[in-house]
Amino acid sequence: MKLSMMINYSGDFHADVKRVQELESAGLDVVWVPEAYSFDAVSQMGYLAAKTSRIEIGSGILNVFSRTATCMAQTAAGLDYVSEGRFILGLGASGPQVIEGFHGVPYEKPMPRIRDYINVCRMTWKREKVEYDGPTVKIPLPEGQGTGLGKSLKLINHPVRSNIPIFWASLMGLSVTATAEFADGWLPIFFDPEKFHSVWGDELKAGIAKRDPSLGQLQISAGGMVAIDDSLDAPAQHKILDMARPNVALYVGGMGARDQNFYNSICQKYGYVDEAIEIQDLYLSGKKDEAAAAVPAQMLENTNLVGPTSYVKERLAAYKEAGVTHLSVSPVGKDPVATVEKLRAMID
Repeated sequence: MKLSMMINYSGDFHADVKRVQELESAGLDVVWVPEAYSFDAVSQMGYLAAKTSRIEIGSGILNVFSRTATCMAQTAAGLDYVSEGRFILGLGASGPQVIEGFHGVPYEKPMPRIRDYINVCRMTWKREKVEYDGPTVKIPLPEGQGTGLGKSLKLINHPVRSNIPIFWASLMGLSVTATAEFADGWLPIFFDPEKFHSVWGDELKAGIAKRDPSLGQLQISAGGMVAIDDSLDAPAQHKILDMARPNVALYVGGMGARDQNFYNSICQKYGYVDEAIEIQDLYLSGKKDEAAAAVPAQMLENTNLVGPTSYVKERLAAYKEAGVTHLSVSPVGKDPVATVEKLRAMID
């Protein structure tokens, strides 16, 4: 199992770089760089490539609406080159509020679009002529569109790898099935290693049944906050877990429109139906603190790793049993380096 960590898209990036350097030495394997509608992730990943030597650098995520398919392929190949083969392409669709509200692009056919991008990226990295006719991507432009001067081209450079790993941040239904069938890895959210089957089990099975064996096992990156302290009693443990409440409330209550909040749907599928509705009602009415207080304690406990050493070992075993290959951690406390070192020792 690898150890990974997501940096904050609205935090102090230069401070994050120093932290990543320290955690790389402690045994962190992957750093994920988000984008949302903050500074672009690509420039930051290139900078991280120059400031690190071993750690893998993944986009968490680049959306498939703000860059063309071949631009995405070029970008991934370029980042893999400057990092000497350490890049992971994390793709996702984001949501209509960002895509239409910030980028001014219609949020149409997100799942087929990601499939098209995966196909075009893999074709480009193999230095094949990019000729593609998919439901959302057509290269070159079809006859009757544009100037008519477009021609089939292939990437000039020879990529470091022709099989850069692609992780898909899918949340629901057919997108999860397509992830399990076509992607190298999956980036879920609010992953409960004991209960995830109630949310995604059928979709994962359907996709894995059709998966090309050459892709290997579906990689899964999931986890949460980590605090390992043998002096933690139940009240202290809950106090740490409470730190996650505002973020969970933001997603479950405030991400997307009332009837199009995928995170709220996930919370309901876990069995927290009344709580999910209450969180959204409170959040959308401006009562963010009350919304955070309504987040189920059991959900927080199940989706994080906070407690004494023996308890965290049990949680690690549960994640491994669930098929998690990349434990995504957010160390809390005064010494994140020591926390990662402890996790590294437990995993090894």
